Amino acid sequence: MKTLRDIYTYREMIRMLVRRELRGRYKGSVLGFLWTFINPLLQLAVYTMVFSVVIRMGIEKYYLFLFVALIPWLFMATSVSGGATCITNQSGMVTKIYFPRQILPIAHVTTCFFNMLFCFVIVLLVFGLSIGLEPLLLPYLIPVMLIEYVLALGLCLIVSAVTVYFRDMEHILAIAVMAWQFLSPVMYSTDMVPDEMRTLFMLNPMTPVIIAYRDILYYKKTPEMDTMLLSLLMGLAFLAIGCLVFDRLQKHFAEEL
Repeated sequence: MKTLRDIYTYREMIRMLVRRELRGRYKGSVLGFLWTFINPLLQLAVYTMVFSVVIRMGIEKYYLFLFVALIPWLFMATSVSGGATCITNQSGMVTKIYFPRQILPIAHVTTCFFNMLFCFVIVLLVFGLSIGLEPLLLPYLIPVMLIEYVLALGLCLIVSAVTVYFRDMEHILAIAVMAWQFLSPVMYSTDMVPDEMRTLFMLNPMTPVIIAYRDILYYKKTPEMDTMLLSLLMGLAFLAIGCLVFDRLQKHFAEEL
């Protein structure tokens, strides 16, 4: 409880860090903030060409099928891979100023979350123009996004704390996140997963999250309650583990940095 009170007390610091990272992410580039949209659109174009033309998936309007999963995946990938160094990159602050160290992972994940929200404006526009939107289903996006935020924060707390002691974690995550993408139903349907692997596949925390996004926007149906519950339980589990790991390891951050 004390940690939660401290984080709330320093909420203005979180806002400042998020604002600074959003403004400075593409500072100095010609297109600036437009890269927030250009980057996922370029990835969408490449994946669509590969899996619609070269390796035919046989999925109707594949670019929509992919787009609705790609944006949440990019949020998770940047939260985890970029979050690994959110403590070490701020070593000066950590060693000289007192504040709840959890603020740094929170600020990083929140920044990535806002980027996803900006991209979802494009997602909703594309879906609205292509196959239409079901207004009554759109409110379901809110709990799904919040569940994914909780999951991303839990993972970021873990990797950011471990990286302080084990700097190779940053490079390991680059490979692990790439493998995780192919093990998640981002570019393919869950129906393509062999039955004998289905249970193990559903233990991937991103699987129920992606299924929920697709149910709402692509299939235009209410997400299954068991899917929502599974994603919520996994998100809370990773957040609890992340809090415990971070609290245990943060005691010697200043010495390691």
